[in-house]
Amino acid sequence: MRIGLLTEGGYPYATGDQRLWCDRLVQGLAQHEFDIYALSRSARQEDHGWIPLPPQVQRVRTAPLWAPEDDGRTYGRRERRRFVGHFKELAAAVCGEGDGFADGLYGLAELAHERGGLYAALRSELAVRVIESACRAHGARRTVRAAAVPDYLAFADQLERALRPLSLDWYGEDGLGAVDLCHAASGGSAALSGLVAKRFFGVPLLVTEYGVQLRAHYLAASDGELTAPVRALLAAFQGRLAAEVYAQASVITPGNTHARRWQEKCGADRAKLRTVYPGMEADRFAAVGEAVGEGADSGDPYTLVWVGRIDPAKDLIALLHAFAEVRKKEPLARLRLFGAPVREPEAATYLAHCKALAAQLFPDEAADAHAVGTNPVSFEEIGGPEAPEVADAYASGGVVVLSSVVEGFPISLVEAMFCGRATVSTDVGAVVEVIGGTGLVVPPRNPRALADACLALLRDPERRERLGAAARARALELFTIEQNLTAFRGIYLELISHSPVQREAVNEDGEPLPFAHPAEAYVPGHWAGGAPSKGRTPRWADGPGLVAAAAGTAGEASA
Repeated sequence: MRIGLLTEGGYPYATGDQRLWCDRLVQGLAQHEFDIYALSRSARQEDHGWIPLPPQVQRVRTAPLWAPEDDGRTYGRRERRRFVGHFKELAAAVCGEGDGFADGLYGLAELAHERGGLYAALRSELAVRVIESACRAHGARRTVRAAAVPDYLAFADQLERALRPLSLDWYGEDGLGAVDLCHAASGGSAALSGLVAKRFFGVPLLVTEYGVQLRAHYLAASDGELTAPVRALLAAFQGRLAAEVYAQASVITPGNTHARRWQEKCGADRAKLRTVYPGMEADRFAAVGEAVGEGADSGDPYTLVWVGRIDPAKDLIALLHAFAEVRKKEPLARLRLFGAPVREPEAATYLAHCKALAAQLFPDEAADAHAVGTNPVSFEEIGGPEAPEVADAYASGGVVVLSSVVEGFPISLVEAMFCGRATVSTDVGAVVEVIGGTGLVVPPRNPRALADACLALLRDPERRERLGAAARARALELFTIEQNLTAFRGIYLELISHSPVQREAVNEDGEPLPFAHPAEAYVPGHWAGGAPSKGRTPRWADGPGLVAAAAGTAGEASA
């Protein structure tokens, strides 16, 4: 089958989110064809280029969300009236009055397709007036009513970027209208293209969220750069969009129970939700994990290891204070912090602050047999040409620590489990679900509890070994690439079995391939969600759609 993979800020670009699991998905399901529809987030991301693509990727179409895209189109009087009508429905729903969000959204999508885009209309004075009227309406939220002209302009700018997928030339029988299934790698703008394909072509939509897009938006909007009315408007828009995505998706695959709860609160039907854990490369850590299983050296028993991205959300400050308590009771203890190379100014500032705190808490101590004239805390890089490998970082200690205050799916924790390491973690995100009783979990922002848990494992080698073995077994059962691919392989087949075929199968010579599709694929009925002619012919098509032709072929066969 042909899969339309929808991404935002990730695959096939060499940097960004979801690129790793998308690449593993495409590589692992080589029996299918993939068309990639990617939205980029920055010029820097585009400059880094793409990762190598396998032959099953048939085409790649990209569009930027980061730069203005003036299409040069202007609307006549009739089109302006249509735009105002649809935009009023959407704006009223965002401001808290009415339920016309979906009608307004799809009306704008149809107008964009017919007239070449929405850029000028969404940034026009007319759009600003519609936003102002919606904000001042009687049923608008209190925070929204406080908006002023700069807020209207800022929201119009953000809204144009979020709705930019509606104006792309990705739709039609040479684009998303020709795929058998749309698989959105996240919610938000990536899934917006899937909504259009579902609405006008009947293409089934699968949505995967390893980190809930709406939650990420809430966290990003709290940085203080936007005013309170603009944040309220954007949050309301993203909430309405998430609800529509969940309503139209045939299946939603959260990456963990934490994401699943968010989706349910945003209106997702429980019957559509299926947890699919992200697949990770167990082979990278096989040597370390198997060595522990065979009774070999399991790392320095006095060393705590932290691996991750240098970021305030990881709360290294609390970890350093906790280690100060550990050091008082276990003078031989060491803490090794392995982080990816720091590039962002904010991360560099945070790293400098952590190093200053470590120097203050642990001045150079007298030489001993364990640490000869060195500070018991070390900051080390991974991923560089002379830096240790990730597996070697985990192998260097006896206990792996995670001290985050915000976490989605804890990748570093799963890597430690693959390595057969006992872990101490804070109770955030999906940590408890991932650990499943194979490690110690403490409240976040509690250095004393973190220190006590670390001491308990440092002083009990048998317990460390027992927890590490159980953690490795759990990781191999739940978090491998194989289990991820098996889940999506089954979901793809299930969805396509409930949907009419999109295109005729042909052989190498371009001739029709007999018996390529099961006979029931052409038969309208309850299992297919209605007659094919209703689901797959786009509203704006100039002639009969592919399924109409397929239905005719089936009719001839019946005759």
